Amino acid sequence: MLGALYAVIAIGYTLVYGVLQLINFAHSEVFMVGAYSALLALTWIDPSSNPTALVSVLLVAAGLAVSGTAGAATAFALEKVAYRPLRRRNAPRLAFLISAIGASYFLQNLAGKLFGRDSRALPTLFENKKVFSVFGTQVTILQLLIVCAAVLMMVGLDYLVNRTKLGSGIRAVAQDAETAGLMGVDIDKVISRTFIIGGFMGGIAGFLFGLHLQLSFTMGFLPGITAFAAAVVGGVGNIRGAMMGGMLLGIVESFSSPIFGESWRYVSAFAVLVLVLMFRPTGILGERLGRSA
Repeated sequence: MLGALYAVIAIGYTLVYGVLQLINFAHSEVFMVGAYSALLALTWIDPSSNPTALVSVLLVAAGLAVSGTAGAATAFALEKVAYRPLRRRNAPRLAFLISAIGASYFLQNLAGKLFGRDSRALPTLFENKKVFSVFGTQVTILQLLIVCAAVLMMVGLDYLVNRTKLGSGIRAVAQDAETAGLMGVDIDKVISRTFIIGGFMGGIAGFLFGLHLQLSFTMGFLPGITAFAAAVVGGVGNIRGAMMGGMLLGIVESFSSPIFGESWRYVSAFAVLVLVLMFRPTGILGERLGRSA
């Protein structure tokens, strides 16, 4: 479950890196915006404490739609405000980094101002019953929901990037933006849509994460950092690498907690990052290199 969440978040980092060769450090706040947008929508709907199965399905679908849309809109706005003006002025890489960090802190503190500094919980959408057991470990409805939703998004994205016209444009810009522009590819449109896709997936990941744990204005920090590490482990710029890296770090975290203790959870995950980079600096599947847009 953790690995699936990390993989979905990591894809947002790796998509943007693929077309711009820079890390969108505000992506963790896109994740947070998606979670809080779902909270607002579901609080407004005000579901009953014991919804029926059909109502639960509709509530989850509403949460997915709202969080994904909010994440996509936030990522689109970030690209328009924080990145595009710098690209048009051929700003140095450091300017992009500072702009991303500034946007991240702005969104984080805005959420703290609007929703308060205390943790919040999403309304109860369904009864989290046990579905089956694996070697004595219970698998619940929530865990299955998170894993299935994440896998469907990852499979859908892989198909979109490798089998559609938009995907061809994304791959062309990632490989050589200048040549893609000369061949008629609208680079600005491709970049905007790349941000929208990554933001959509990041927003949904925020909602799924909120079903598992409570929401806070800083909730994107640790998952975002870990997902970024997952993207690097798999091969930053490589979508399938991001998926593999996310699943790997999630599994490592889950096993390290009972073996070494909860305090070693993130230590183990980042130890894997260091070990992978020592022996394979480009990540497990290799970094996709190209000319930035």
